[in-house]
Amino acid sequence: MKKIVVLTGAGVSAESGISTFRDHDGLWNNYRIEEVATPEAWNANMELVLEFYNQRRKQLHEVEPNAGHKALLRLEEKYDVWIVTQNVDDLHERAGSSKVLHLHGELKKVRSSVDESLVHELEGWELKTGDLCEQGSQLRPPIVWLGEAVPLITDAAELAAGADIFIVIGTSLLVYPAAGLIHYVPRESPKYLIDPNARMTAMVDNLEIIREKAGVGVPVLVDRLMKTHIIIICTGNSCRSQRAAGPLKQADTSMEVYSAGSKPEQEVNPLAIKVMQEKGIDISSGKSVYVGQYTTEISIM
Repeated sequence: MKKIVVLTGAGVSAESGISTFRDHDGLWNNYRIEEVATPEAWNANMELVLEFYNQRRKQLHEVEPNAGHKALLRLEEKYDVWIVTQNVDDLHERAGSSKVLHLHGELKKVRSSVDESLVHELEGWELKTGDLCEQGSQLRPPIVWLGEAVPLITDAAELAAGADIFIVIGTSLLVYPAAGLIHYVPRESPKYLIDPNARMTAMVDNLEIIREKAGVGVPVLVDRLMKTHIIIICTGNSCRSQRAAGPLKQADTSMEVYSAGSKPEQEVNPLAIKVMQEKGIDISSGKSVYVGQYTTEISIM
């Protein structure tokens, strides 16, 4: 089973109605990120930081996963799917995704302010001053704040390095270290960037940009990836045979037929050459050859 790794950012959550620092010129309810999401902010005004996250947590209880979240679940029918998210909400889990890695923490949990290994689920949405862990220290949001290390970035990089397909959704790819994950993905693996404001340079190989919001672009891409793509290599008149047309009878199947004919090897479609080499097929065999099932993204080369 092929592995799909999906990196999601604030744009996915925003479509469900969650306020983000991505909007309003870097403000969230008139607060700059430096005022409520840094260790310095916690030390300077703990009450403000607690109230900020309480309001975010309360809002999270009022929203639902959107079409982008739900479409990703379909991929699990055919692929080994891992979601690596920069978001601290639980909308991927509520949509049904089974493997979710939260790079920046989880909003519905709390942890000790002196021992980061002490993490608990929070009942309700409100965390107050005086709520203590078992060691007697104030509980804080288990969020990776600006200036703090991202403990799970190594795990995320390992997932990216093993991705057969890599999808980026709703992120500007400007927040590091998460933005660097795309560079761990194997060069030959197809990569997709779904964001209406996508700005990507030529530094990434094998990349397709879909300039749509997650709720539109993700279902479209998932439909493509769920289809079976059949490649047939044949020679001469055998390309016109019923054997070549047979796979089209399946509604969820697309097909390409490449003719080797009598052309010299350098003139044959490069994809046909690649598949024939992988399958050990003699280009001069003179037979119609069914070479197996490939998903759409592999056939686009």
